[in-house]
Amino acid sequence: MTKNINTLCLIDDDRIQHYIIKKLINKALPSEKKLLIFSNGEEGISYLKSNNENINKIPDLILLDLNMPIMDGWQFLEEYEKIHPTLKKDIIIYILSSSDNPMDIARTKEFEKVSGYLTKPISELELKDLMNSF
Repeated sequence: MTKNINTLCLIDDDRIQHYIIKKLINKALPSEKKLLIFSNGEEGISYLKSNNENINKIPDLILLDLNMPIMDGWQFLEEYEKIHPTLKKDIIIYILSSSDNPMDIARTKEFEKVSGYLTKPISELELKDLMNSF
């Protein structure tokens, strides 16, 4: 089954990471790809809840940081599991973290909806391969 990744969502409090992902998207991917950026998990969950009825606004892929203020990545995943059954679109979630801690990597496997774990910084090739792998 092939899934088109047209909308990418970055949930990360690091403004440098926002800049890097924007640059990579503009450089490596076709211009019709959309990018949503949220600075914490609470903003991301709120967006998903408020736009659930419009599948064109729901991202196809979320890159999620683990360490953020207000609502971290773990809390986001817990909330996502609660709202997932009501979402009108199946979203692919990848952790994008600066942590290479084996305990963090193992813990993500507890979340059924997490498809993989990437460490920062993500390269242009990694992003391109990820966007084209579905």
